[in-house]
Amino acid sequence: MSLQNLVKIGQLHPHEVRADEVGRLLAAVQRNLKDAGRWENSAETRFDCAYKGIMQCALIAIRAAGYRPATNAPGHHQTMIQSLPLTLGVSNDTWIVLDGLRKKRNQNDYTGAPISQSEVDEAIAHAADLLGAVQSHLRSSHPHLMA
Repeated sequence: MSLQNLVKIGQLHPHEVRADEVGRLLAAVQRNLKDAGRWENSAETRFDCAYKGIMQCALIAIRAAGYRPATNAPGHHQTMIQSLPLTLGVSNDTWIVLDGLRKKRNQNDYTGAPISQSEVDEAIAHAADLLGAVQSHLRSSHPHLMA
């Protein structure tokens, strides 16, 4: 599915992104990664912080592509993750893992399912990788957004 198809079905809307908006989101990702690395936080909190960083990276990528997710309908997290091959060129294997982390977050939020240390580590690693990918993509394709 293309980004234009996601617009047609109402999952994305056109959006003109500004450098200050991207800057705030990049700073938020960095704060969330820092909080995810704090051992005094619970595994759930650390996982949530890393997951939030993943979502913020996906949001930056979608906005840099000229869109924003439709947050008034369910499924916008899934849409952002599944758009990563189109917006950042991540592999299918990577977005499948990221979607698994989304599902794990939902299980924890809605059923109290525990979060393991390995899941925390995996979420942190993927958030850090995505941050690097987003920064590289912005530098090469959208340098005007890196103010």
